[in-house]
Amino acid sequence: MGTLYLVSTPIGNLEDITQRALRVLREASLIAAEDTRTARKLLSAYGIATPVVSYHEQGGRPHLEPILQRLQSGDVALVSEAGTPGVSDPGFELVRAALAAGHHVVPVPGPSALTAALAVAGVPVDQFTYVGFLPRRRAQRRRLLGELAASPRTSVAFEAPHRLRATLEDMEQALGPRPLAVCRELTKLHEEVFRGTPAEALAHFQQPRGEFTLVFAGTPAEDRRSSTGDSAALRRRLGALRRQGLRAKEAVGQVAAETGVSRRLVYQEWLRLSPPRTLT
Repeated sequence: MGTLYLVSTPIGNLEDITQRALRVLREASLIAAEDTRTARKLLSAYGIATPVVSYHEQGGRPHLEPILQRLQSGDVALVSEAGTPGVSDPGFELVRAALAAGHHVVPVPGPSALTAALAVAGVPVDQFTYVGFLPRRRAQRRRLLGELAASPRTSVAFEAPHRLRATLEDMEQALGPRPLAVCRELTKLHEEVFRGTPAEALAHFQQPRGEFTLVFAGTPAEDRRSSTGDSAALRRRLGALRRQGLRAKEAVGQVAAETGVSRRLVYQEWLRLSPPRTLT
């Protein structure tokens, strides 16, 4: 029985690929690629002639069958458009199906926007939380950022260029002047790493272009020590004010004044409130 290899490929610079990855791509009987055009560009640069087929996870089980059949007689290499298959990229369904069929699944590690951004961010990375792409809907995104803002761990997320400014606005509300690194087009020609606060990043990225990885520090120790209010009690009070019709700014200001807890920390609790119920 064949082996399914999860081959990490460059996230930009084609030189960022391991000798092992090149060997596996040459020796595999088939390469399953998220984007066949991107895969063929890489293969052409290194003179690799292995057959390539398209793989995505929208087709369901029938889309997996040809690859699983090929695994019966030979090895298959899975590549995503960039980086590591299965990490914010297609791969999970194929991995699960291959394991269920008794095949070996082997990682071939390499480039990663996640680890590259963490390495250059300039914030503590001994512990971190990775959330992939942030929610598209603003209410969901704000709730998630509120949860992450209260954590002592560094957080990492991906964001699309057309949503970057809206996300930075939400970060300014949730994080305040928290250290933030905005990594753009990592390893590519126009690579940029901006370090500053969300407000400074918002001023800098007037017309965002490219692919973005966001890294921001966890709650400072002094903020954790100064948060004397009980989180559950704060949410109860905020919930009561919301039911009275107060909006976020009004409710947060009132609770901050009542408790002495900073507006930023109170706002984080506001973001954790469940969405208001609607009658149907």
